[in-house]
Amino acid sequence: MTAQTLMTTEEVAILLGVKPATVYAYVSRGLLTSRRNADGKNSLFAKTDVDAFLAGRKRTTTPGIQTGITLIKDDNLFFRGRDATVLARSATYEAVASLLWTGELDDVPFPVNPELRSLAMDVTGRLPKTARLTDRLRVTVAAAAAADPLRFDTAPTAVVATGRQLLATMVQGLPPRNGIPVRPVPFAEALWLRLTSQRPGDTGLHLLNAALILLADHDIAASTLAARIAASTRAHPYAVVSAGLAVLDGPLHGAASGLAYPLLEEAINGPGPVATISDRLRSGVPVAGFGHPLYAGGDPRATALFSLLDEGPVKDAALQLDATMRTRSGTAANVDLALAALALHHRMPADAGEAIFAVARTAGWLAHALEEYGDRPSRFRPSGAYAGNQPA
Repeated sequence: MTAQTLMTTEEVAILLGVKPATVYAYVSRGLLTSRRNADGKNSLFAKTDVDAFLAGRKRTTTPGIQTGITLIKDDNLFFRGRDATVLARSATYEAVASLLWTGELDDVPFPVNPELRSLAMDVTGRLPKTARLTDRLRVTVAAAAAADPLRFDTAPTAVVATGRQLLATMVQGLPPRNGIPVRPVPFAEALWLRLTSQRPGDTGLHLLNAALILLADHDIAASTLAARIAASTRAHPYAVVSAGLAVLDGPLHGAASGLAYPLLEEAINGPGPVATISDRLRSGVPVAGFGHPLYAGGDPRATALFSLLDEGPVKDAALQLDATMRTRSGTAANVDLALAALALHHRMPADAGEAIFAVARTAGWLAHALEEYGDRPSRFRPSGAYAGNQPA
């Protein structure tokens, strides 16, 4: 008879992505079974029970969402039938945004509205220096919404026009780090100038543009579901983006690249990639930047971005981390590690990957909003399975 593998409360909390107090709440509601360890003070959980609970949590449903935007199949990513990794090498983010919104790969520039730019810089300029880039993006979106008296127009042409101007304003509201040219520049270059003081070169701009494209949409991710729910209530496009940004803020979604950034730094400046992974495994903390439930063979977005990243210590460390994790656990690097590598190589702050993710995914949220505006309104109303105290 094989002895059961037991887990501590802290290990269960890490696996489920919750706080230890939440694990105790699951026990009190009869959703998980615990037992006392030898000293009678701490709880232990059978790994088989935890795995079954985790599998049960994953069996959730959403109202029949039929989408013609993104397909994830056989470890490949497609936008309206086009290979996203090919688009990342050959198209602009502006063109891919048009593809998601209209079905046409039209390279239409995002117009900069001087009044909105001034408004965005004014409201974000009042934030403390500790504010993250995504904090500034959320404030900019709210301010732009308040400044648009026609924001409730959800006609397709209006949503597309709003999307282009909103994306430009989101980037324009970020503080410049390398001077802003007088002449109009492509969207990726405008964002680059607000993420790093490095001079923009063709290779770096191509890499940033590719990252924006590859992150533009990813089917019904958590933030996209929130955006669609907002659109189903006929919330205006700015509110849709705000809903997406709120969910993206979680460390298990858009902020995950910020956790991979110090891992990569340590692999470069510390004892090496293998020792870095060993330290993470020893502490019981998941290794950030690895694994994705939708890609059994590896995240194609990470592969594409690593191929475009300049040779150097950052790329070497990232690839060594990937090789080590693949060999020992069968887990491949995901786009979060690739974003961290992009940011670290080009001397961007640790939260740059999160900002790139948020800006890029805005196009996808609005594409899903366009689909939702054409569907039955308020169709999302799941029912909870009550597990609390019964009425007397």
